[in-house]
Amino acid sequence: MLQSIVVFGAGGHAKTVIDVIEKQGLYRIIGLLDSNRSAHDVVYDYNILGDESWLSLHSDAIDGAIVAIGDNWTRSCIVSKLKAFVPTLSFITAIHPSAELARGSRVGVGSVVMAGAVINSDATVDEHCILYPHTSIDHDSRVGSFVSFAPQSVTGGNVSINDYTAIAIGATIAHGITIGEHSVIGAGATVLTNIPSHTIAYGTPARVIRPRGIGERYL
Repeated sequence: MLQSIVVFGAGGHAKTVIDVIEKQGLYRIIGLLDSNRSAHDVVYDYNILGDESWLSLHSDAIDGAIVAIGDNWTRSCIVSKLKAFVPTLSFITAIHPSAELARGSRVGVGSVVMAGAVINSDATVDEHCILYPHTSIDHDSRVGSFVSFAPQSVTGGNVSINDYTAIAIGATIAHGITIGEHSVIGAGATVLTNIPSHTIAYGTPARVIRPRGIGERYL
């Protein structure tokens, strides 16, 4: 029997997450939650049930949830809010059937791994991350929680990327590099040296352009 879940979010990113969940074939989506949409609106044939307060009354009707919000910091705030409403709430992991997870790799709860993504041997992706299509995390790398990799961004082996950091489209991170938390690596960047926390970096080779505040939007 399929587990019953709700998806928090009803925007463009949520549509991509719904597609992954449907193709994974492990869960039955009973509806969507979104505080910015009217109840009973429909997205991809799923009704919007309400906002996060819906969980307080109906948590016994579901087996889990996933937060389908693209912005890393916003996603973390929603996860915290949902846990406050239902401390026992479980989060699912959505992995597209065409993704490749090598031996020894691990993906944390709440994360989404999209079509064609690769997580290589003994690499770890922690909780509530997003790997968009055709991203690649190479062997023995460590990715923190609430991290996002845009399409076709890649790492070498033994890379460390800390919490809340966003890697933009087509960025390349060389072997052994460490990137701090709450940072953004710009589109097409080539990262050859370590990047500190709370910064925006881009270019080839990538260099720090300016500081970045916690929660500053990048989408």
